[in-house]
Order: sequence, then C-alpha cells, then structure tokens
Amino acid sequence: MLLEKGSRLVMIGDSVTDCGRNYQAAPAAWDSYGDGYVRLVNAVLTGLAPEQKIMVVNKGVNGDTIRHLKARWKQDVTALHPDYLSVMIGINDVWRQFDGELQQLETVSPAEYEQTYCELLEQTKPQVKNIFIFSPFFMELNRSDPMRRRVDEYAAIARRIAEKFGLPYIDVQKRIDRYLQSLSYFYISADRVHPNLQGHMILAKAFLDTVEFDWKER
Repeated sequence: MLLEKGSRLVMIGDSVTDCGRNYQAAPAAWDSYGDGYVRLVNAVLTGLAPEQKIMVVNKGVNGDTIRHLKARWKQDVTALHPDYLSVMIGINDVWRQFDGELQQLETVSPAEYEQTYCELLEQTKPQVKNIFIFSPFFMELNRSDPMRRRVDEYAAIARRIAEKFGLPYIDVQKRIDRYLQSLSYFYISADRVHPNLQGHMILAKAFLDTVEFDWKER
C-alpha cells in the first residue's frame, strides 16, 4: 500500500468531504470523520488494516471553493503536518457560477482555480510524502449540460495540475459516469452533487484503489 505504517492522512475539501463532521472534535476523534467517503476510508484502513495504524483527518468545509482552501490552508493542512494529503475541490467553484448569479456572488474563474491550486501544491509538496488529487465531478452523463461541461473544464485543470506536479489523479467523474450507465443518479444523490452512502462508496473505493489497498489479503 502507498500509505506507510503509522502515517497521517489529511483529507481536505468542500461539503462532499465535510459530510456533517463535528468541527469541534479533535482530529481523528470518533465524530470527526463525517458520514461520507472519509469515514469509509477510515473504516477500511482501521477495520481491515489495523496493523498499519494510519490516522485519518477530515478537513472538509461546506461551501468551500479553492479560494476558501487557500485561506485556511495553514491551519487545516500545514499545522497538522500530514504525511499524505488528499484534495477534492472544484464543484463549488463551478456551482456558484450557476446558483449565485442573482446573489451577485464572486466566482472563481478557471484561471484563479488553476493558479491557486498550483500555489498550494508548490508550498505543500516538499513537506509531504504524496498528495492525491480528486477530480471534481457532476452526476450527469449529458456532456452538453452546461454545468457538466463546466465541471469537465475544471476537472481537466485538476488533471493537468496533478500531471504537472507528478501527483496521483483520482478520476471520480469516470467512475460516476460508469455507474450512470447502469442506474440513475437518483440512487446515489438527491442533487447530482452530494453523494449518499452508495455514492460515497464510489469515492472511497476510488481512493483506496489509488493507494493500492489490497482487498484480497483482508
């Protein structure tokens, strides 16, 4: 497995990562994980590979864009001294362009998304053993859908950044698209953005496959 024994994994992102975690809880405390893919990743690593003693920390925050991540990066990443980091960000950077127009919300352009992402990785990569970049995703097969088209644009940026820094890229959109070939998004989400438990299982499996978790030996 690509996560070393006794290591610390920080998983940062927006509401898909947050998923109802207790913000006042200590890192890796019982109610700190939320009810999404972070909890499932921790359940697998703790329940099936206890000898690895890997600490999992959830630092997702509802509504965050890459701009919000930058503002809290020192506190929620640097100060925690992770060995490994995963980042899932981008859906709100896109969504605010669709649901925030009448509120006149400031939005994150593709250029700002890419520049800010690169800045964060440049300062963090030398301090950690690896960083896993999740793609933003939208549970819609129609690539002509305006929001799906925009999410694909930001996902392409995330992929390009991962390749630039030589980091693992976790293509969640590809796995979601494969799922939607068989069943409607109604089975994994109420709004095409926030997964239910089944949807979070797709995310957790994508991460665990990327770190080469060996299911057969467990």
